[in-house]
Amino acid sequence: MTQKELFEFINKNMSCTLATCVDNKPHVRWMWMYRADENGIIFHTGVVREVYRQLQANPNIELCFYNGDPQNMVQVRVSGIAMQENDMELKEEIISNRPFLKPVIAQHGYEVIAVFRVQKMVATVWSMAKNLAPKEVINIK
Repeated sequence: MTQKELFEFINKNMSCTLATCVDNKPHVRWMWMYRADENGIIFHTGVVREVYRQLQANPNIELCFYNGDPQNMVQVRVSGIAMQENDMELKEEIISNRPFLKPVIAQHGYEVIAVFRVQKMVATVWSMAKNLAPKEVINIK
């Protein structure tokens, strides 16, 4: 899988699991990414959420994307560093493209949303078709 194909896969399969680690204990939850490209994978969360505090304490994460096709299973795991973005234009773009967030912003302001960009990424690709083959690793910036 090329980097271009990797980003296409992620953008097509935006629902994923996000793993953090606090005090040597893993924490995993479902997330919905905003977009992925050569500049990183962007996602957001609320600053009142536990995941936000975990990312502040330790920005090393892993994401796991799955295509949901039992006949042609493909899984992409991406490890990297989640860096908080303070770009108001990006926040406004996210809110305009995710209308369900508009009432939250109207009531509490943009400060309640934290945007992260995953950088220094390493992706591992697995598929049922290549189940016993060596892992395919893709280094991304």
